[in-house]
Amino acid sequence: MTEPLPPLREVISRYGLRAKKSLGQNFLLDLNLTGRIARTAGRLDQCTVIEIGPGPGGLTRALLSNGARQVIAIETDPRCRQALEDIALAYPGRLQIIEADALHVELARLGTPPRQVVANLPYNVATPLLIRCLHQITAFDQLTLMFQKEVADRITAPPGSRAYGRLSVIAQWLCQVEHEFDVPKEAFTPAPKVTSTIISLRPRPVPLADAAWDRLEQVTAAAFGQRRKMLRSSLKAYSLDFAALGIRETARAEELTVEQFCTLARAIEPIV
Repeated sequence: MTEPLPPLREVISRYGLRAKKSLGQNFLLDLNLTGRIARTAGRLDQCTVIEIGPGPGGLTRALLSNGARQVIAIETDPRCRQALEDIALAYPGRLQIIEADALHVELARLGTPPRQVVANLPYNVATPLLIRCLHQITAFDQLTLMFQKEVADRITAPPGSRAYGRLSVIAQWLCQVEHEFDVPKEAFTPAPKVTSTIISLRPRPVPLADAAWDRLEQVTAAAFGQRRKMLRSSLKAYSLDFAALGIRETARAEELTVEQFCTLARAIEPIV
């Protein structure tokens, strides 16, 4: 780094970066927490790190100061450009800024592997961004992401729990998922109404069980769409022989393991 960067609150004031609710913005200014997130991602000196929604760059600074080889920051808010350019000048050649909506960026093609995604995801697009990453999961070594706690709980939920659902099955089918730590709402500017949670997703060498993505999505949507019903009712349209599959027809969706959902996915004919 060439010269010390000014405090983040000063940067926000200088460039008029009042958080916009429409963009799902809540800026994380606590340097201890941004440093902890960067350390949770592990060694970054050999990685391309993709950050989504950097805002004024609090986490961006932490990633670079913790040795990230290259950070590619994707920010849709043009007001943040200058604040990020100041960081780029302080870390020559190590920060690339892309002004775009991350939902329309081919994340798997950015930089050179190995790649990680480390981000305080904008709340309003966090789940679609996760699904997009999961569709391309073989391109990444790890995802270290912040969600609203309720969403993080759904991703990490085990079978049998109330939070267990479609997102749990898909994420855990493809990744080893870990709850890392919670972030209190007071750590943000402005403070959101909810606690946030950092989780890590490490791609499995192969998925937990054989299944086609579209069929797994379809069968989980049907099962959890009527989660209070027994499988023989919620999956009636598929005419499944549950006994032959080794699955109780009287079970409900939250009782099935990821592997059992994969068994169902292999057995169904897609309904268009």
